[in-house]
Amino acid sequence: MRTGSEPTTARSALRARFWLCLWGLAWAMFGTAVFVLLGRPGWAAACGVLWLVIAVDFAVVVRHLRQGAHYQPGRDVPPYRPPEGRDG
Repeated sequence: MRTGSEPTTARSALRARFWLCLWGLAWAMFGTAVFVLLGRPGWAAACGVLWLVIAVDFAVVVRHLRQGAHYQPGRDVPPYRPPEGRDG
């Protein structure tokens, strides 16, 4: 249930995801290069797919960071009422 303080206390993990994406990209690139040099195409492909997934996540994170803060209701907006007829 919403208490009403979420808009003022909520924090985004986008910066942490940004740095984790960079770390993951570095390791995925390193892994792809090493497995290509060792002649392990299956592992190189797996690292390449991981690299692609991390790159897409990185693009989404950067896009969200560039969008900036979104509208959050102010203190004058009351908390949501709990649904009727539900037992906690």
